[in-house]
Amino acid sequence: MIHLKTLNKKQLDNFVSSGEFQNYDFLPITAHRAKSHITNPKANDDQTLLILAFDDDQLAGYIGCLPDEFTIDGKPFNYAWLSTLFISNQFRGKRIAQTLLNKAFEEYQGNIAITEFTKEAESLYRKIGVFKYIKPKHGKRYYFRADLETIIPSKKEKTKPFKPVFKIADSVGNFFISIKNSYVKQPSFPFEILDKPDAESADFITTFKSNRNADEINLAIENPWILEGETEDKKYLFSSYSQSFRYFWVKVYCDNNNLITCSLLMLRDGHLKIPYLFTNSDLTQFIDFLSYFIVEHRVKMMTSYQKELNEKINSNMSFPNIHQRKIERRYMFHQEFLDHLPKNFNPDFQDGDGDCLMT
Repeated sequence: MIHLKTLNKKQLDNFVSSGEFQNYDFLPITAHRAKSHITNPKANDDQTLLILAFDDDQLAGYIGCLPDEFTIDGKPFNYAWLSTLFISNQFRGKRIAQTLLNKAFEEYQGNIAITEFTKEAESLYRKIGVFKYIKPKHGKRYYFRADLETIIPSKKEKTKPFKPVFKIADSVGNFFISIKNSYVKQPSFPFEILDKPDAESADFITTFKSNRNADEINLAIENPWILEGETEDKKYLFSSYSQSFRYFWVKVYCDNNNLITCSLLMLRDGHLKIPYLFTNSDLTQFIDFLSYFIVEHRVKMMTSYQKELNEKINSNMSFPNIHQRKIERRYMFHQEFLDHLPKNFNPDFQDGDGDCLMT
């Protein structure tokens, strides 16, 4: 018989600190992800963060919730992102996913949002008929280095034996790319690269409309869902480790030393993302900085949903990409969530809103 167990901040802390979460065939959460949920300033003490589904005494599946909020008419409006949903193959066919989802809907009065979902999950969300698509974000993926050794075998399994050939081709291509990039120099204007936002950055951010402030960005940086490590945790089916994972807080100044741009960069295994960007400039200097950063850190590709930045890059002939393609990030809101929001409400998401900042 299927029964559910909900965990709020205190209960999740006890669940992880006791080691109980490791007693199952698969992990419903990692210790570092649990810590991140517990320190989330937008989660109150009573909100459910993790829901476990048991078939008798066996863990059958789980769903994770990441509380968030909008400010509407000066007041906080609470909702949650679905951050994980997993059902063990052993228990498929028992409608456990639907049971977990219904419980999450109940816990948050239908105020549920989802993004970065897999095709399988999207099919489920569409099938249950309670989610609606809202306006997606259109972005670009930029490529800076040849990586045939990774790209082709990942798309065509039969080409794996040819990886040594692709590696040689990558080496030749990247040699010539390196010659071209040798002309990219460190910018002459002032800039800083910090581990996290400082007091000056916090003051600067307050002049912009944003769903996160500097303190919230700091907490996310200090409590990541991804840790650097060589080996993935086989018992956890979502992202938990990468060979390299680091945040960079960037401050760009104009020539008279006035701060004009702050941005959070996230670099994971050669893939650069721009979760947050705050600027009162035309972005020319920030793009010059990005070019330098990409070459200096040997970035393989960059994903950006920052519309103005992408438009400006398109007109910048010196940006070091060798290829680019259009991408889309879709969002789904529960119908009740939409009913609770003002008509024509614009969530005004940045790239890092939701759990996108964490992975």
